[in-house]
Amino acid sequence: MPALIFCLAVAVAGCGAGSYDSDHSRYGDKRYSGTKPTQRPYRIAGKHYYPMPSANGYVEKGRASWYGRKFHGRKTSNGETYNMNAMTAAHKTLPMNTWVRVENLDNGRKITVRINDRGPFVAGRIIDLSYKAARHIGIVGPGTARVQVTALGKATAYSKKDHTPVNFKPVDYWKGNFTVQVGAFKVRRNAERYRIKLSKDYLNAHIVPYVDDRGQFHRVRIGKFNNLDDAVTFSQRLMTREGFTHAFAVAE
Repeated sequence: MPALIFCLAVAVAGCGAGSYDSDHSRYGDKRYSGTKPTQRPYRIAGKHYYPMPSANGYVEKGRASWYGRKFHGRKTSNGETYNMNAMTAAHKTLPMNTWVRVENLDNGRKITVRINDRGPFVAGRIIDLSYKAARHIGIVGPGTARVQVTALGKATAYSKKDHTPVNFKPVDYWKGNFTVQVGAFKVRRNAERYRIKLSKDYLNAHIVPYVDDRGQFHRVRIGKFNNLDDAVTFSQRLMTREGFTHAFAVAE
């Protein structure tokens, strides 16, 4: 079951959720509020799924399936448009944009595909390939096949001949640039006053504008971290020891 049913079943990023507000931690554990929406826990048919923070070292054997024309042109879970003729795949928990090598254990054929969707939500299946990918390793006819999936990481270099990825680095959503949001104001002047007050005691006090269907907001944030764990620890300290009513880690 690829993205379309995933979209209907749970309000999680993907499915056009580029504008999804990271403040909405009610869609998952608050620990994940600073990560991309596609990295947050979600639930399908009563079962919880927890996207991996890193693809490094992932290897799994199981059955692969494929999806094609019925979903061609519809949104994938990361907001892209599904193209049945592209080398992509759906996986329940690997980080989005992870490249993986898929080997058909029945015939030895191998392909490299990029994860841009969630699924398949069928017992015993570990990856859902695009039509083109499935055709390359010979599973369009039988529908499924025994495969081994090995995570390669995020592509860092491509072949000049056919633009296929040739070098990779591990995908890790727990490392990056993080800060802590402590307030949001409709009036810019009020946000600026709060920022000035906070700047006397905290580093990197700054304002980030944000617009959604409710209008424009001015988010006030403090602190600067290179991993999510430290940002979460700081946000918890602000609320338990320093009197902040709201504080949560966000990615920038």
